[in-house]
Amino acid sequence: MQITDIKVRKLFDEGPMKAVVSVTFDGQLAVHDIKVINARDKFFIVMPSRKNPDDTYRDIVHPINAQFRSMLEEAVVAAYEEALANADSEIAEPAQI
Repeated sequence: MQITDIKVRKLFDEGPMKAVVSVTFDGQLAVHDIKVINARDKFFIVMPSRKNPDDTYRDIVHPINAQFRSMLEEAVVAAYEEALANADSEIAEPAQI
């Protein structure tokens, strides 16, 4: 299974949640609402989840093994860092008319 697209849908300046992304696999399956979190000076992802009646959360979709989770996390964090750099450069450069 290949990651064919990552869209950084929203960036956050405050708090540990830094972005919300959508990932497309093989151009045929999209997973929305993957969160990029920064805690303890490390970036990681949190998969989409739902709240259970006992106030715990359960992932709706998740990687089955550590190898795929690592590959997904690296790709999503790289896309976040690229989107952040692009957002910073857009702020630094005045718009051309």
